[in-house]
Formats: sequence, C-alpha cells, structure tokens
Amino acid sequence: MSSIDTSLPDEIASVADSDEEQRLSKDVIFELLKNRRRREVLAYLLEADETVTLGELAEQIAAWENDTEVSALSSDQRKRVYVALYQTHLPKMDDAGIVEYDQDRGLISLADNADLLMMYLDTDTHRQDRWDKWYATLSVVGAALVTGAFLGVPPLSAIPTLGLAGIVVVAFFLLSVAHVVTNREREQDVDGKLSRIE
Repeated sequence: MSSIDTSLPDEIASVADSDEEQRLSKDVIFELLKNRRRREVLAYLLEADETVTLGELAEQIAAWENDTEVSALSSDQRKRVYVALYQTHLPKMDDAGIVEYDQDRGLISLADNADLLMMYLDTDTHRQDRWDKWYATLSVVGAALVTGAFLGVPPLSAIPTLGLAGIVVVAFFLLSVAHVVTNREREQDVDGKLSRIE
C-alpha cells in the first residue's frame, strides 16, 4: 500500500507561479508520477473524462490497491486513501496544475498540465499488465496438468508426463519472451517521449 508522501520538492508548489506555467520540468513530472496513488488518480480521471467527487475517486483507488471491488471495501480501506488524497496528493497535483481540485466541495478534474504526464501512463492498462498473474496462472495450470498426467487422470494419462512437462516449460519460455519484448517496447517508447521533453 502506498504511504503518504509529504516530501515533494518546493518546485511543485511553485509551478503555478512560474513564468513557464504550461511546462513542468522532468524532475517535477517524475516526482509526481513516482507515487502510485497519483498515477491512479490520473488514470481514473482520464477514464472518467469529467469532474469526479473525492469520495468516488478514493473508493476506486482503494479498490485497486486492495485488489477488490468497491462494494467489498472496509471503511478503514476507504478512509486511508481518502485522507491521503485529501491532505497530500490532490493538493500537490493541484499546485502543479495537473488537476483542478476544489477542496471545499470535494470535486476533482484534469487540468491543462495533465497532458504532460499522460504520455507516461499506460492508460489502456492502468493497473499494469500484471505479469505476475500470468506466471502464477501458468504455474497452477502447468502443475495441474503434469500432476494429472502423472496420476493417470484421463485424458491426461494419454500424454507422457515428460512430454506434458516439456510443453509447460515451452509455455513459460514463450511467456518470458513476450514479457521481455513488451518491456523493451515500453522502454523505447519512454526514451522517445523523454527526448521530446525540454
């Protein structure tokens, strides 16, 4: 779970007053994006494409963080995220011109500077690709198939156990190759985007 980040540089607070109001330095961009909750705020606002309430924003982020549905959240899970957003993350994002945050009314929307950060977010899969889940699923399925073949469970008993184990190993290899290729493509994409800033 993300902790409340209270040590952001003064540069963020002064962005709105600077001569280059429409531009953020790389340091500020990376400082804003290094916190998962701030990335989730941007992803949620981009998907909503409208003004949202602090309550609904906090609930959805809490659900993502706890890998559950909004309806299954405890009051403590909601409150932790709500307080962190209210006191820390949203004011800092507002100071940087990333969001418009009406603290009194609890309303949040994207601001002009948000476009500068959006290119760093994988907004199609804002919760990340979760390669760990792919590997875990393959492990469980592979173990079940090999165990079934070893114990003689039909129709798995018709396939040699060693052959089935080989298929599972090949599947892991292919998944690993896909993971490496995806990571390289993302790195190249980020490098290209970085070269267009400043």
